[in-house]
Amino acid sequence: MHLNPSPWTGSGVVENILRFIVATRGSVLRCPMNILVENNDTLEYLASAGRWTKNPRDGKCFPATRTAFMAAKQEAIGKFNIVRHFPATGQFINLDHGRGAGGPAAAISPGDAVPAR
Repeated sequence: MHLNPSPWTGSGVVENILRFIVATRGSVLRCPMNILVENNDTLEYLASAGRWTKNPRDGKCFPATRTAFMAAKQEAIGKFNIVRHFPATGQFINLDHGRGAGGPAAAISPGDAVPAR
């Protein structure tokens, strides 16, 4: 398939970008990854038996985003993030967020307040 040259440079820039995206996507899909619960306030990761750790490699790996979300909702924390961690590269992708079952950070912040009618 031949792509038209870029209107800005007259070269095949678009074609090169598309090749890069495909190559990157393929390598990411083959890279092992973990789904973790991150405490938004302490930046620690849920480990086994309700412990928390600063090292994402020691965090409890969940089989699915929904499973991690339900576990985080039961924890006595405020805001949390569900993240995908790639141990080989140390990269993270934020997948979801929410609020846990308690803790001082679970109080409603001014940005969360519902306006009066």
